[in-house]
Amino acid sequence: MKKVAILQSNYIPWKGYFDLIASVDEFILYDDVQYTRHDWRNRNQIKTPQGLQWLNVPVRIKDKFHQQIRHTEIAGNEWTATHWKSFVSNYKRAPHFSEICSWLEPIYREESFTHLSALNRRLIESICEYLGIHTTIRNAWEYDQIIGKTERVVDLCIKAGGTEYISGPAAKNYIDEAAFDQRGVKLTWFDYSGYRKHPQLWGEFTHHVSIIDLLANCGRQSVIYMKHAPK
Repeated sequence: MKKVAILQSNYIPWKGYFDLIASVDEFILYDDVQYTRHDWRNRNQIKTPQGLQWLNVPVRIKDKFHQQIRHTEIAGNEWTATHWKSFVSNYKRAPHFSEICSWLEPIYREESFTHLSALNRRLIESICEYLGIHTTIRNAWEYDQIIGKTERVVDLCIKAGGTEYISGPAAKNYIDEAAFDQRGVKLTWFDYSGYRKHPQLWGEFTHHVSIIDLLANCGRQSVIYMKHAPK
């Protein structure tokens, strides 16, 4: 039995994204689909004394109807200093921020990325490594693919050797469950509910911020506040 999940890459995603990764054997970054603006692909939120703050990676939009995520270019590199300054300003008091700085800061200060997909994958893999999540991560374009929304996902899962597909609950609005039955792939809906509150700075608690918040406050003990990450 092999579990597979397929999802677009996000910028420093929330803990639920990494919990989904931890729940499967192979996680496929589905970045050869259309880039969507005002979404999680190039932005996320952190907590500050003034409330939630968006961190946006500026990108170049050349074709808003057909541009794939994998072909979306980052516009310049000035944003890296701004984002890092925001991390320092708002999390320097967090108990484990200095610890995560050892691997996170060089990504922002020493590395350079031309495309959003490469940046997202680099950060996702680094966070997984820190949390001890050893799921195989691959890009969708590493596999030959067919046409069709649900059919393409089912085919990707099969080509990856998957026998069970773990899907986020939002896909219930459009996914064709019968397509999985017809190909002999079990479809399971991932449950993002029931997370415990973790120690958090700056006012009222919220789960729905970048995982940087959890890592800065809890370090390697972050896995305690997740459901599938290795304990």
